[in-house]
Amino acid sequence: MTEQDLMDPQRQPTLAGVERAAQKIGAILPATPLLPLEIDGTTIWCKAECLQPIGAFKIRGGWHRLTDLDDDQKKRGVIGFSSGNHAQGVAWAARELNISATIIMPEDAPKAKLENTRAMGSKVITYDRMSGDRVQLAADLAQETGAIVVPSFDDPWIVEGQGSCGIEIREQMLARTGYQPDQLVICCGGGGLASGTALANPDAKIAVVEPEGWDDMKRSLEGGAIVPVGDNPPATDCDALQTLSVAPITFNILSNRGATGIAVSAAEVHHAMRVAFEKLRLVVEPGGAVALAAILAGKVGLTDRTAITLSGGNVDRQRFADIIADG
Repeated sequence: MTEQDLMDPQRQPTLAGVERAAQKIGAILPATPLLPLEIDGTTIWCKAECLQPIGAFKIRGGWHRLTDLDDDQKKRGVIGFSSGNHAQGVAWAARELNISATIIMPEDAPKAKLENTRAMGSKVITYDRMSGDRVQLAADLAQETGAIVVPSFDDPWIVEGQGSCGIEIREQMLARTGYQPDQLVICCGGGGLASGTALANPDAKIAVVEPEGWDDMKRSLEGGAIVPVGDNPPATDCDALQTLSVAPITFNILSNRGATGIAVSAAEVHHAMRVAFEKLRLVVEPGGAVALAAILAGKVGLTDRTAITLSGGNVDRQRFADIIADG
């Protein structure tokens, strides 16, 4: 692949691209822990992305994308849109690279995510999640300012960057057990983490997990075509996974791999958060706990080579305390 190919925004993400992203990210960030957790006599492996500097895996895609901007693009700045974790990933990378960043975020994003994004120096513009179009808002602002739009999942760099998590899982499992994962259970909103991790582990079975009512990737995989979230979707604590429609770039990777989808309830998510806190001593946000929720609810058949993602830990303190106390 030539340098010109690598800069093409219409290209498809590849395993080689994921490996390149992993090298770039490994040069600046230590690998997050891969922790064993015994469930009904079987040990699974939990990738603690909630321990990233921004509290989520989104730092990976943000860094991979922004470090591949050319000098002119960096001067023009970037625009991201996100419920909060991608916002922080882009804000962190922009701060480290001295790039101006504007992030479009929903008004109902968790306070911690809004505050953390602003604290890293990015400008935040809010919108109504259910009536506003964040993609159009970003496109309009980019046309006005000349800044580069950095999508949250519909982008080859983002998919490859998130896939670096899958490279680490594979290498860590090999080091710990002598085996690669044969099954990966992955939290899913737009599918960037899931599709990138699928590329990184071409021989593993892939299952993606979403909250009930927001399980558009599940229904898309089952139907063989992209199906958006329906009208009036239910309220959910999983703000990070409230994607109204997945993108061809992520759907096609997962569909071609024969990935399956799982939906979990709020009660199952809250139980998973409590288990992660009690057994692993981790603070995991609702959206970051859905993969563990599917495992604990018996919705996934376990093997001793199963790995899951705990993809984020950015939850308001009081909300987390209330969920833990309810158990």
